[in-house]
Amino acid sequence: MMFVYREKAKKNGPEQHLKVENKESNVNNHMNKLFRRFDIRSEQEDYEVIHQVMESGIVFKGTNLWILIFAIFIACVGLNVNSTAVIIGAMLISPLMGPIIGMGYSLATYDFTLLKKAASNFGFAVASGLITSTLYFLVTPISEAHSELLARTQPNIYDVLIALFGGLAGIIAMSSKVKGNIIPGVAIATALMPPLCTAGYGLATANWSYFLGAFYLFTINTVFIGAATLITVRLLKFPVIHYADPKQKLTANRWVTFIALMTMIPSIYFGYIMVQQENYNRNATSFINNESFIEGDYLLQSNVNAAGKKISLIYGGKEITEEEKEDLESKLAFYGLQGTELSIQQGFQIADVDFFRKTAQDQTVTELNRLRLDLANNQAKLDSISKNEELGRVVYREINTLFPQITSCSVGRQVSYTDSVTTPYYVVVVGADAQLPRADRQKLESWLSSRLNADSIQLFVAN
Repeated sequence: MMFVYREKAKKNGPEQHLKVENKESNVNNHMNKLFRRFDIRSEQEDYEVIHQVMESGIVFKGTNLWILIFAIFIACVGLNVNSTAVIIGAMLISPLMGPIIGMGYSLATYDFTLLKKAASNFGFAVASGLITSTLYFLVTPISEAHSELLARTQPNIYDVLIALFGGLAGIIAMSSKVKGNIIPGVAIATALMPPLCTAGYGLATANWSYFLGAFYLFTINTVFIGAATLITVRLLKFPVIHYADPKQKLTANRWVTFIALMTMIPSIYFGYIMVQQENYNRNATSFINNESFIEGDYLLQSNVNAAGKKISLIYGGKEITEEEKEDLESKLAFYGLQGTELSIQQGFQIADVDFFRKTAQDQTVTELNRLRLDLANNQAKLDSISKNEELGRVVYREINTLFPQITSCSVGRQVSYTDSVTTPYYVVVVGADAQLPRADRQKLESWLSSRLNADSIQLFVAN
């Protein structure tokens, strides 16, 4: 049996080895296929074509210059009216990306002539952008800083990452035959135009914190788009256009590293502050949700100031005691809110509510009494009008019996006003189908004076 077993092992040994080799070969094939998916050299444009694209993209004159000016105005309007869609449109048509990628490309290939040309054109474009945006914000009637503008005044390390990866995508797209929609996407992601226009707003309004924050964001985008371009060109081993001695190369590389570090270090600090504030806001929200309940009171409003480490709570209800305030303050440390200034304010108290309720009741009673009096006066006026109508009807019947020629009669009580005297009198208008003799008119006036018990009667006869 042992002999047979060994014979089988020897017989099957080469077959087993062949299977192992086939498995290794399949794994290698799969790995090669996977690596080929990430290979961009097969789609890479000719180096001469890439160089021409870089040279043409850095020039700011004629068409490029006018497009830049129009893009600046569009971005300024978008920031001014807080329109995201308008700002995106300005990013898409802005030609600022060209000289930035050109500077990174020229540094990577040690083409210092192209670098000077790209840097001078870029400086001209930045100056044009600042001047144009400053002039716009000086004349626009809308001076309020909206959210879209404020978003460009506080850069941090995440903006470095956006610029870096955006620059990587941009240079790969520009060096590829298959560009697709990468360049517009990079223009939107890196957002070169809005911070430049926001810096112009800072100059126009003399708000130096806005200017410095926005221009720093623009610097971050510029430096790290250029750095991403340099790294990609070096990794793809683009040919060196002009000869540079080792000393020049070393100097250029040192300057690039120095500028990148000096640009990135403040953003790391600002990013750290942003993360700390986000953590503070999260802890403060947990504290308010879990610990802000006070029996007999209702939390009307809560405000959190992460930068100043302040929490403000406004309650309505019974009066909050000092013990209850101290109890809330003692729980801050449990939520990592040491050093927080907790402000507890009484929006209103129950006693105030009772006072206001009583005052409102008194005011309601006073208003009801006034309405009743107005109603009574109006009713008296209506009664007076109704009484006048009835009086005219009765007087007409009596007059018609005494003076058959009278066919109609109206009676109204009037008041004559002077500076110091008011004189009441009656106005009587009668209609007659025949001329009323003077003697009859005097009799009628005498009768009316007696009938109406009035000292003064004004009689008018209409034939």
